[in-house]
Amino acid sequence: MVDVKTPRPLRSPIVASAHLAEQSQELSELEYGIIVASNALMRWMERCMKASGAVEMNALDVMVLHNLTSRGRAKRQADICLVLNIEDTHTVTYALKKLAKLGLVEGEKQGKEMYYRTTDKGRELCKEYADIRRECLIASFENLNVDPDEVHRLAGLLRAMSGLYDQAARAATSL
Repeated sequence: MVDVKTPRPLRSPIVASAHLAEQSQELSELEYGIIVASNALMRWMERCMKASGAVEMNALDVMVLHNLTSRGRAKRQADICLVLNIEDTHTVTYALKKLAKLGLVEGEKQGKEMYYRTTDKGRELCKEYADIRRECLIASFENLNVDPDEVHRLAGLLRAMSGLYDQAARAATSL
């Protein structure tokens, strides 16, 4: 006789706020996943940058530095805010001043606009960050054997969800 085990009942969803899950369990699960992942990502960026040799850089500083390094061209503060979906421009202003003080970025006035670019020191720091990222993160990620198409699809879904949340924020502001 075969011993057939009764299947365990499905577990409750993993959410940060059970009272919100009553409205949409799937969305609450996604929100919790985003919260946990975003905190882990910020912690990773700060610690990877510290391992690269930088001191006292928060996640926003790291994002701004990498954004300025990307594509090797100068950018305006408004461009950085747009790409990173940052509404509070003063936080980017502070990050740019901090990075300039550290000698990692420099600004140049063109007409009425200030354009920022990464210095040689900033590019070297980003290169070191990339090397540590490859060693500590990419190797582990590749060992997960996740389908690249699935990651691409998930990234697109997250971008779409950010638009949904932005629209909801505008709607809530008008209430």
